[in-house]
Amino acid sequence: MSGEEALAREIAGCRACAAHLPHGVRPVASFSPTARLLIIGQAPGSKVHESGIPWDDASGDRLREWTGLSRDTMYDPARVALVPMGFCYPGKASGGDKPPRRECAPLWHERVLALLPEDRLTLLVGTYAQARYLPEARRLTMTERVRSFESFLPSFLPLPHPAWRSTIWMRKNPWFAEDVLPVLRDRVASIVS
Repeated sequence: MSGEEALAREIAGCRACAAHLPHGVRPVASFSPTARLLIIGQAPGSKVHESGIPWDDASGDRLREWTGLSRDTMYDPARVALVPMGFCYPGKASGGDKPPRRECAPLWHERVLALLPEDRLTLLVGTYAQARYLPEARRLTMTERVRSFESFLPSFLPLPHPAWRSTIWMRKNPWFAEDVLPVLRDRVASIVS
């Protein structure tokens, strides 16, 4: 068994947060030592919890639209690693889902990232991923981080979460479609080809 397979089995068997997960434990992640694109999101939603497939919902559709990734490419672990901040669905809160469990990223991220190529591009989708991986930019708002995306390249590219609310955010911030999305699509295309 390879190191990648052993780690995937360990993650699948994780029960660290079981007492805090009202819908049960179902870690959802996908990775491979050859994946040069890493997408770090928040945590699976209810639909992803049911299917066991990362980004298998409307947010995933929007993320694929933003990145220019096809479903086949996005779900090819040899090219794209999908690693959320929390691997299991945390349940509902007022106004959306609960935040990702805090135990998850410290338990697993370093081990997963150690398997990936160093010359990867990491898309930091949402504030939780950005807070962990862009600590020097914590004082900035999510909008400010996304707007200054070029300062985090070539390793990181911060994005808003592609939930339905992002359509409202995009209307207020037309520069995202004009300035960020073309660069995002070019970078993603070059790294996964």
